[in-house]
Amino acid sequence: MVYTSTLLSLLALSTGTWASYNANLNYRSPSTRHTGMGINIDSVHRRSLAKRDEAPFHPSQLNFTHGVASGDPYADSVILWTRVAPSLEADRSNVTVSGTVGLYNHDTEPYIKASAHPICVDYQVYEDKEGQRVVDKGRAYTTSDIDYTLKVEASGLKPFTTYWYQFQICNSNVTSPLGRTKTAPGAMMLLRKLIWLCILAAITVCAHFSLVLSELTKLASGYFNAYGNAVRKDSVDYVLHLGDYIYEYEKGVVGQDERAARPQADIFSLYDYRTRLGQYRTDLDLAASHQNFAWIPIWDDHEIADNGYRDGFSRLNNTEESFRNDSPQISVDQRKMNAVRAYFEWMPLRQVDMDDGLRIWRSFKMGNLFDLIMLDTRNYDRSITDLYWNTDYIEEIHNDAGRTLMGGRQESWFEKQLTASNQRGAKWRIIGSQLRFARLGRETNGEVTYNLDSWEGYRANQNRTLKHLYDNNIGNNIMIAGDTHVNWVSDIAWIGEKPYDGSTGAGAIGVEFAGTAVSSSGFGGTINSAEQTAASYARNEDLQWNEGYYRGYFELRMRPSEVEAKYFGCPTVATRNSWEIPLANFTVKHDDNHLARPIAGGQVEAGFVHQGEVKHSNLTLNTETGEWQVIGFDQMFIKYQ
Repeated sequence: MVYTSTLLSLLALSTGTWASYNANLNYRSPSTRHTGMGINIDSVHRRSLAKRDEAPFHPSQLNFTHGVASGDPYADSVILWTRVAPSLEADRSNVTVSGTVGLYNHDTEPYIKASAHPICVDYQVYEDKEGQRVVDKGRAYTTSDIDYTLKVEASGLKPFTTYWYQFQICNSNVTSPLGRTKTAPGAMMLLRKLIWLCILAAITVCAHFSLVLSELTKLASGYFNAYGNAVRKDSVDYVLHLGDYIYEYEKGVVGQDERAARPQADIFSLYDYRTRLGQYRTDLDLAASHQNFAWIPIWDDHEIADNGYRDGFSRLNNTEESFRNDSPQISVDQRKMNAVRAYFEWMPLRQVDMDDGLRIWRSFKMGNLFDLIMLDTRNYDRSITDLYWNTDYIEEIHNDAGRTLMGGRQESWFEKQLTASNQRGAKWRIIGSQLRFARLGRETNGEVTYNLDSWEGYRANQNRTLKHLYDNNIGNNIMIAGDTHVNWVSDIAWIGEKPYDGSTGAGAIGVEFAGTAVSSSGFGGTINSAEQTAASYARNEDLQWNEGYYRGYFELRMRPSEVEAKYFGCPTVATRNSWEIPLANFTVKHDDNHLARPIAGGQVEAGFVHQGEVKHSNLTLNTETGEWQVIGFDQMFIKYQ
């Protein structure tokens, strides 16, 4: 029997179909300057004819296995993503990143037996949820070459507008879930309304133009309730993820432990990274966040490996000894290639110019309201960091002028972005950095220690950034960070070089909001023990609040006159639930360059706060029903045998 999809394959050399292959951005090179790094589209066409005797997939054999996603919104376009495949299983071939393949080259034809009949997918973008008014549509193809992922750019859209979109297997009734997305404001659009951002990382963080901010998401530690809470409240415009979207560690026993990580080992190969990303994307709350919001993600270290820098990681150093003892005979460079390829296949982000193969840092102009500058402070060209066995050495060299957190090229770009943003009159600059910027020492038994795997371990780079801000009078800076699994709110001040008054905030050049984790552990223990740990940072006059017990996210509400940050905690991630507790609210007035006093209005739910009161209410919102209740949980995380 000859299916319609077979006929489509036989027509693969038509002009329209060539355009359809090119429509899938995952076939293209990640560098606009090096087009040869993309998959050879001619080869994909030729194999469709050469292997036409092999049976193609019938639409009934295929599913949209991991829902839909969108991201990296521009004023007139947005990236749409899906995966259409015969199973949840990742493509098992690793040879696309081995042998004689060029560095970060995606040409797979010489190395693998790819699909004889690439899967044809149509997509449509609508002005209305009912799908009556089509504003953009197209056709694209995917194959096992790219793990059956599909990424297209919907274009011709209006600025700061909500759209709906859906994928469909060609000539069939097999459709994806309906997704929702939103474009960015035009660069010069005068915005007087709010923008909310949700911000997450191994945590989640949210914010309104609004943004949601988050980072640090460890599957095995608990459920991703933070993602679901932000979806159910539906109060933000975009989601920002600040990294640690996955973790590379082995955790739990598959088939025995709840949410055990797959594969059941530390991950190194391309198959490993694809599998781990795919497993995370089966989480219902994470999938719902991707389906309902446009994401702007950046990676931290665990998307590749812990404490990464230009030449290695904490548990895999670029030495023969480490290669033989700490990995399945996969080198530092090969592991990074594997992880980067999988990340770009699975995440709804644009493939910006990557001359050095790793560039993910980029910026977005959000009307006249703010510029969003997303940095890579982990993997691009970072000098050696604290690898746990070399802490004394890093402490000795942490202020060397030659040390860089982001590489000379990115550092120069960053300073130019700050200057250009200030000159164009953007009200605010939002700077996404995986690592916490504020210099925060912890005092224990009379000794003060610093986290050297942060900006503090690259003091000269930090000083260059502060000097550029102060010397050029660039104010209204909001830095956002993840990484530490702890909430931190600080004034940004050049203490010791510029006058600063911790009681009023005078002398600061901006504010930093850093978020906790979606599910990864923080200070640990009980609320009381976590607050004792938080208080050990009290000597830092620029630090105004920190809290390390709750998992969660924060939202940023952006207005021309002020920025408001709202922090939310999940009282437990040991089960999937919809409970959320407000932790603290903060305000920054335009041109003040510091947090409004009294800090958090004088009261927070938990943690340690300067000039304020900690008052435990346990007043918790059920984001599913809207019900408020005084409630508590004894267990924060999933427990393993």
